[in-house]
Amino acid sequence: MAGWTPVSPANRFWVGHGLVDRAEAVVSVLDHGLTVGDGVFETLLVRDGSPFALTRHLRRLERSCAGLGIVGPDEARVREAVAAVVDDAGEAASRARLRITVTSGPGPLGSERGDAEATLVVTLTPAKAWAATSSLATVPWVRNERSAVAGLKTTSYAENAIALAEAHRRGASEAVLADTQGRLCEGTGSNVFVVVDGELLTPHLRCGALAGVTRELVLEWAPAVVPVREADLPMGVLMAADEVFITSSTRDVHPVDRIDDRELAVGPVTREVADEFARRAALDVDP
Repeated sequence: MAGWTPVSPANRFWVGHGLVDRAEAVVSVLDHGLTVGDGVFETLLVRDGSPFALTRHLRRLERSCAGLGIVGPDEARVREAVAAVVDDAGEAASRARLRITVTSGPGPLGSERGDAEATLVVTLTPAKAWAATSSLATVPWVRNERSAVAGLKTTSYAENAIALAEAHRRGASEAVLADTQGRLCEGTGSNVFVVVDGELLTPHLRCGALAGVTRELVLEWAPAVVPVREADLPMGVLMAADEVFITSSTRDVHPVDRIDDRELAVGPVTREVADEFARRAALDVDP
């Protein structure tokens, strides 16, 4: 099988304690992030050379590390790594996707961790150009809201990969999952918002959804244009809502025009929230 070569605007990535050439950007084959998916990560958009909402992403990275019991690098070192990768990329970082990964480091070939230092990796790749709208597919698998890793952004993404592949097979660009109680939860890489009777709603985090940074900003900024709140929502709301959009750090506020076989129009609330988000984001790179 042919190998995959990362296409990146960055000449070097950060691995461990410094920048290395892409060809040398490797970690141990015994790293627990590889062998058992024992790690966490953050993905954020670099806008005009500045990582957007970096502080919020670092707070969530800390929460994810704490949730897994990983003693990760201190914030100063992560910020140094991020700045080094972005600066090294130069003009190529005008719009790019930056990922921070922390694993528990090399360890035994099993669930037991070793005593090695945590691994820190920071990479920069081109930001994907999304289509104007997204289409969603509901899938039969569920989020376990009682899982030990519920709400943590871990590197164990096999469930997401399977769900997204199914969505793509059905001609959709994102998959949507329920929790074990049949409540609307989240997408594989996005949070979901619905408009019902003029009110903007998003699933409560108790359903196991990830506390998305863009989701958090929409909850703070959207009240300037529309009422918004968290709620326990049945999956059926996707077939009854007047409008639906998804949010993520690389999509911002992204309208949905189809869910399974249901066609939707991009409505006024979605447009107003998207405009308000864009306005606020332009004013402050680290809100």
